[in-house]
Amino acid sequence: MTTITTTAELAAFCNELKGQPFIAVDTEFMRETTYWPKLCLIQVASSETEACIDPLADGIDLSPLLDVLRDTSILKVFHAARQDVEIFNNLNAMPTPLFDTQVAGMAAGFGEQIAYDALVRQMLKIELDKSSRFTDWARRPLSDSQLTYAIADVTHLATLFPILRDRLEKAGRLAWVEEEMKALNDPAAYDVDPEKAWRRLRPRKTSAKYLAVFKAVAAWRERTAQTRDQPRGRILKDEAIDELAAQAPTSLDALNNLRSVPKGFGGSKFGPDLLAAIKTALADPEGYAPVLEKSGPPPPASAGAVVELLKVLLKARAEEAGVASKLIATVSDLEKIAADDGANTPALQGWRLDAFGSDALKIKRGELALVLDGAKVRVVEVRRAPKAD
Repeated sequence: MTTITTTAELAAFCNELKGQPFIAVDTEFMRETTYWPKLCLIQVASSETEACIDPLADGIDLSPLLDVLRDTSILKVFHAARQDVEIFNNLNAMPTPLFDTQVAGMAAGFGEQIAYDALVRQMLKIELDKSSRFTDWARRPLSDSQLTYAIADVTHLATLFPILRDRLEKAGRLAWVEEEMKALNDPAAYDVDPEKAWRRLRPRKTSAKYLAVFKAVAAWRERTAQTRDQPRGRILKDEAIDELAAQAPTSLDALNNLRSVPKGFGGSKFGPDLLAAIKTALADPEGYAPVLEKSGPPPPASAGAVVELLKVLLKARAEEAGVASKLIATVSDLEKIAADDGANTPALQGWRLDAFGSDALKIKRGELALVLDGAKVRVVEVRRAPKAD
C-alpha cells in the first residue's frame, strides 16, 4: 500500500489513473467542532493501483488529484457520497461523473441507506475490520492499521462496483441510479451562500416581517459560523432563529429576554452584530423577505387515510421490485400526492412515476385496490360494472 505525502508522488500516481474507466474514492475528515470539514486523508483505487493521499503533509499540492476528479472521462465511485462531494466541491473540483454505491444498493434491493461494510459483506462475502472507525484522522503519524482500514474503503469498492453496475443494468435500473446522481452533482446542493441559509430551515409563519428577520438571522448565523469556523449550532440553535423572527427584538434587553437565546448573548460580541442584521431586515421587510414556494391545495379531510393507503401501496411495489421504498418515495411525497394529483414531487416524475406514481393516482381514482393474499399485499385492478342503459 502506498501513502502519498509529496506533490511529485501524487502527480505520478494521478498519471497512472489517466485512462482508467473508473476510480473508487473515499475521504476521512473531521468536522465535529468546525464549520468547514477538515480533510485528513483521501483514499483512491482503480482496478490496477491504489493509494492513501495525505492532504495534511507539509507542502503537498492536491491539484493533480483535483484535475482527475474534474476529468469527465473517468467515473468517480463513492459510497454515501454527499459529504465527500461537498469537500471536493469546496475545493472547486466537483467529481463528475459520479456513482454512489449506497444509492445503487437501494435500487438493487440491499435496503435503505445500506452501510459500506454491510454491502461488502453481502456482495463480496468479506468481513471488514472496523476497529479504526472512530480514530482521530488529524493526528500524525497514522498507524499501519489505520491506513489498512482506510484503504479497504476503496479497494473493495473498486471490486464490487462493476458487479453492482452489471446487476442494475440487467435489471434495467441503471438509469434510475444515473438520474439520482444528477442531484448529487448539482452544485446548488452544496451552496453555502449565507443569504440562502434560511432554505435549510422551516419557517413557521408567512408574514413579510417574520420572514425578513428569519432570513436575516439565518444569514448572520451562517456568516458567523463560516468566519469563526464553528458548527452552526454552537453559534445559535435552529429554534432560536424562529423565536427571533417571531419576536424581532431591536434592543439588547429584548434579545436577552428570549428563552432560546443563550444567557448573556446580548452582552457578548455577537449581540450588537445580530441586532444590526435584524434592524437592517426590518428597514425593508417586504423587499428583504424571501419568496416562499406556493403550497398546493389544502389536503382533503380524507388525506390521512389516503396517505396510509399509499404507504401500503409503496411497500407492496417496493417489495415486488426489490427496491428500498425510500428511494421511490418519502412520506412527504405521499402527503403531496394525497392532496393533489398534479403535485410537484419526484414520485410523480421519471422512473418513479412508472414504478409507483401512476399506481398511486389509480388508487386515488378507485381504479386499483389492495388485497390481502395471506401475508402478502397484492395490487389488483378494479373492474367496474357496465352502466345500465
